[in-house]
Amino acid sequence: MTVLRLQLAPPIKTPEPYAALLDGLLDSAWLLDGASRCILAVNALAHQLLGMSPEQLVGQSIESLVSTPEDAMFWMEAAGNTSASLNSDTLMRHADGQMLWVTRRISFIAPNTQLGGSGANGYWLVVIRDQSRQRQSEEEREALVAELQATLESTADGILVTDLAGRMRSFNRRFASLWGIPADLLQERNDEAVQTWMRRSVHDGKSYAQRLVAIEEAPLLQSSDVITLTDGRVLERVSLPQFSRGRAVGRVYSFRDLSEKLAASQRIEELAHSDMLTGLPNRRALAERVDYAQAMARRESIPFALLNVDLDRFQQINDTLGHSYGDRVLKEVAERLKGCLREVDTVARLGGDEFALLIHQADARGAENAARRVQDAMSRPFSFDTLSFTVTCSTGIALFPGDGGTADELMASAERAMHWVKESGRGTFHFHRPRKDVDLLSRMRLDHAMRQALQEGQFRLHYQPQIALGSGQVIGAEALIRWRDPVRGEVSPGEFIPVAEESGFVVAIGEWVLRQAVEQAATWLRQGRPMPVAVNVSALQFQQSQFVDTVAAVLKSSGLPPALLELELTESILLRDAEEALLRLQALAALGVTMSIDDFGTGYSSLGYLKRFPIQRLKIDRSFVKGLPGDSSDAAIVNAIIQMGQALRLQVIAEGVETEAQREFLLRAGCHEFQGFLYAQALDPRAFEERVWRRSPELPARGVGMHLLGGLLV
Repeated sequence: MTVLRLQLAPPIKTPEPYAALLDGLLDSAWLLDGASRCILAVNALAHQLLGMSPEQLVGQSIESLVSTPEDAMFWMEAAGNTSASLNSDTLMRHADGQMLWVTRRISFIAPNTQLGGSGANGYWLVVIRDQSRQRQSEEEREALVAELQATLESTADGILVTDLAGRMRSFNRRFASLWGIPADLLQERNDEAVQTWMRRSVHDGKSYAQRLVAIEEAPLLQSSDVITLTDGRVLERVSLPQFSRGRAVGRVYSFRDLSEKLAASQRIEELAHSDMLTGLPNRRALAERVDYAQAMARRESIPFALLNVDLDRFQQINDTLGHSYGDRVLKEVAERLKGCLREVDTVARLGGDEFALLIHQADARGAENAARRVQDAMSRPFSFDTLSFTVTCSTGIALFPGDGGTADELMASAERAMHWVKESGRGTFHFHRPRKDVDLLSRMRLDHAMRQALQEGQFRLHYQPQIALGSGQVIGAEALIRWRDPVRGEVSPGEFIPVAEESGFVVAIGEWVLRQAVEQAATWLRQGRPMPVAVNVSALQFQQSQFVDTVAAVLKSSGLPPALLELELTESILLRDAEEALLRLQALAALGVTMSIDDFGTGYSSLGYLKRFPIQRLKIDRSFVKGLPGDSSDAAIVNAIIQMGQALRLQVIAEGVETEAQREFLLRAGCHEFQGFLYAQALDPRAFEERVWRRSPELPARGVGMHLLGGLLV
């Protein structure tokens, strides 16, 4: 940009008539000397427009105020052409640097000696009108229109706006796309041609036209219609009146393609009744067919059968050969099962590797024949690629009406019969045997109450002292869970723990017991009373991938030294997956906690495992202690466990010691520790403190365990 140098003109007196003329103008105005083009005078509006006082403006050359190339070119040409004039929109710079939009007119005033003054060369009159607000309003309007248009184009619906006469005023591209309207028709805004195109695109053009006339004749009508096009697509048309200043001025039509939605709904309906992999009816479809069969059976007094077929060890196929082979097996099974049935019967896939067969007009013999056909069909080898293998199945049979009056009851009965087969060895069939389901309902209620108890803080821990046989000192505590239900009263752990193990809730209970017991031991430690505690870990809890991390986090948050915590493990934990168990035990040993085998002798412990695993203690189960010293069998077993523990350099503790004779036998046999009613039952924390520290104020620093499952009946 060329920087123009300020040039001060020699003092020239402004003719008074021109000065009065400037002040009389309604716009900003400057008067320039015709020769030098220096500003002679400005009116007050010029000062307001540019934010410069008259003293700052008067005397400056116009070149110093030029803001655009257009102005510079004009003044260059005006030097030799006084007839030149300029009337245009341009930009001018305010004193604060802001650019202003203005409309500017420049014209020449010839010299007039009658007016006086020294304007022998005439004058230039510059009149400026501020257009900033108008331009800002226009830009805002343009931005709003652009935003509205962008919004209109962004909608997923086709939009058409008409006036009250039905003439098109606006539309978006989606509208044109939905109806396939040629671009030239829309560009021409040929309303009649567009309406004709739309009418011809509709499957029933006559009804479409009649409905459209009815809508246009009712300006305030709101409507929603479904239109079927000749190409098979289905559109939803929603029509709403358009208002402006309280009155209807037109109508807005929105069009939405429902074709995919309707197709998806139809597909969903199909999927809701069929299995995606095999194409067989699913559980929902089977239930509907069973309901129909029940209605027919009640009307004609003809029984029918429902068979539940579950493949044996199917998971091994997925794990060994992969899910692709598993899917091929399931498809082949579906075909074989269909081949076992009559045309009127039904085979359905209930999920996974579980199927069901609905056999119409079948008594016990007919159901048995169908089950045998299934067994025969499944006995044939499966051959895929170069692989050949056999897949057996377990089948449960339920008969209507004896085994259930509804579809759910029949399916449940057949499933229970199938599970009986699984538990009895697999690979055959079995009829459902009616039995009372009171126990199942009771277990469900107990499971629910147990979960509520954990949330509401109804569980508590008691602690049973553990005694050194040699010195008689209390050397640890076993924490035992207790539950007092507001309705049931005291609930025995032997009653609710098996239910917790079956439902998996034992994991949550086990974690709660671990945290509570460790916190209690930490509290005793802070009081200067170090008391080792032990936790019996269920098999399911031990198998959790985060179990070691949970133990570490509980110890860290409580501040309890790991040596004051012992985890009592069942023998089944060690046998389920020996290598995985070894890794987990080594990780626990690295934390510094003590570990023991609980209820030793009741499982299938291997001496090889005991040598490999970082175990420090064996606990003799109470079932072997109960018969001491009179029962020779119990005595022999206890002596063997103690001698084995000594050989492996493990501490041995006996539980359930209730008599002095039992204690003396264990002492002579070389057992190290005991617990039981002979010393004390399980006590709440305060009673434990009064009992233990009153008798044994000093304790050896040895970690012992807390029971979650073992010894809960004490």
